[in-house]
Amino acid sequence: MRVVVIGGWAPSLVRFRGPLLAAMVARGHDVIAMAADGSDVVTRQLAELGVRFEPIALARTGIDPIEDTRAFAALVRTLRAHRPDLVFGYTIKPIVYGSLAASVAGVPWRAAMITGLGYALATPRTAKQRAVAVVARSLYRAALARCQAVFVQNADDLAELRARHVLASTAPVTMVRGSGVDLEHYAKAPLPDGDPTFLFLGRLLHDKGIGEYVAAAARVRERHPQARFRVVGWLDSNPECVRRDELDRWCAAGLIDYRGPTEDVRPHLRDAHVVVLPSYREGTPRSVLEAMSTGRAVITTDAPGCRDTIVDGVSGLLVPVRDPGALARAALRLVESRALVERLAAGARARVESLYDARQVASQMLETMGL
Repeated sequence: MRVVVIGGWAPSLVRFRGPLLAAMVARGHDVIAMAADGSDVVTRQLAELGVRFEPIALARTGIDPIEDTRAFAALVRTLRAHRPDLVFGYTIKPIVYGSLAASVAGVPWRAAMITGLGYALATPRTAKQRAVAVVARSLYRAALARCQAVFVQNADDLAELRARHVLASTAPVTMVRGSGVDLEHYAKAPLPDGDPTFLFLGRLLHDKGIGEYVAAAARVRERHPQARFRVVGWLDSNPECVRRDELDRWCAAGLIDYRGPTEDVRPHLRDAHVVVLPSYREGTPRSVLEAMSTGRAVITTDAPGCRDTIVDGVSGLLVPVRDPGALARAALRLVESRALVERLAAGARARVESLYDARQVASQMLETMGL
């Protein structure tokens, strides 16, 4: 079968969907990956997996009626030219435009993976955001109704999608444990020596809890100035992203050590003792799975998606959402007990081995899609 996989961000095709794409190829399918702004590096990495890459003009964020209409029409033409048997999209815009374009182009099978609720179900703050949300939800509903398989990553997201009437109660839904994680690529590594080191890994968005992380760092460092709080991640155009001057102030005050974006998170994970994700909501947080696979203790929030990844006190610590005080207290427990860090790190690796192996997740998805 010929399969087209559509993502919103080209590097994610390798980093997040690599095991799934490799499994498709291993089963003898002809796989074409599509996303905007693909680089030569992404093209080469996909080729090494046996996957062809084709760039498309689909912006990752925002809604521009004129540009999106052009991108949709171009995608319909592209799909008609390739004549795939199945189109699989993940994240909101590839799901919406990919599934609808596949339906128009006559692709017989459409599948979607919901990796988080995103702007379509976010609480709007302005009249413009409310108008965008209405349009986005309508398109999302229409796209999902045309899919023969819909994958969701946690029960909270599924309940909200149904409560908002975006996903019909009769829709063919399969629950999966995120994208899983490649246990060999993110190999278990011994905890480093030296001062306790915490790591925030991901886009620097307010709703990822970066502000709470910085506030907790300030409190912990008052008692334990040797503790290190590192940040690795991206500044982008998302309206929830922190401003550069704000980030610079945090660094100048000595609260955090910003290491910039990275193409490979593994060295940063190996240099840390604890990974912290104080997010307000996730599908299944990839950074947490990568940390667990590396054998790192995790602090995350008792929020949808996040709370599913760890067992509190066994493979990590859960704290309330938007509570820097609770986050600081959890971090202090780990600063003051290397034994607890070691126990949680071992529990994290054991949990990810039993539940989040990317090969198992890929196999489940391929069986559901008839691949």
